[in-house]
Amino acid sequence: MTQAQLAKKLGVAPTTVSSWERNDNNPLMDNITLMAEIFDVPVSYFFDKKDGIIVNEPAIEYSVSPVLKTPLYGSIAAGALSLVDPVTESNVRYINLPAEALGKYSHAKGLFALKVNGESMNKVIPNGSYIACKPIEIEDLKDDDIVIFSVDNEYSMKRFRRDDENRVLIFSPESTDRKYHDIVVPFDTPNDLKIYAKVIWYAVTLD
Repeated sequence: MTQAQLAKKLGVAPTTVSSWERNDNNPLMDNITLMAEIFDVPVSYFFDKKDGIIVNEPAIEYSVSPVLKTPLYGSIAAGALSLVDPVTESNVRYINLPAEALGKYSHAKGLFALKVNGESMNKVIPNGSYIACKPIEIEDLKDDDIVIFSVDNEYSMKRFRRDDENRVLIFSPESTDRKYHDIVVPFDTPNDLKIYAKVIWYAVTLD
């Protein structure tokens, strides 16, 4: 963001912003509050902790990374198949995902987020991670996609592979725990198999 762009958002002259950066003048508190909202930082960011004066950095360009407001549809089992609590419009939460981190998917339609609950994919996606998911049809899946799916209305997240020779779909764990096994679904299975999305991104907080 340039000085002129910031000045326009604040309703002041570009020369005013320039004077702040040169430390000739300090912004009023209402402008500090507005800048905190614009740059998504606490008001204290603009104050020197030692003596309470405004800190003016020499940079002219301000970088503000765009975020995507994304619905968080509860948690998904990265373990055995499990039932998922229903999410309705009245109880859905939203989280902000960094658009830049999503790369080519930053403009994809219908993205949603889930929280991982389980260890069956912990070699790739740790338990407790937040994942971003892109809706996809089964015919568009590629081998090695990590997918969100359900069988008989029980949900899980696994690595996908199609075995045309044996006419089965294989959903494989990638875990340090050997108790997890492949879920194999025949092409002509009577079970109610549904593919919801592929996982395109994840993030986790380190202890």
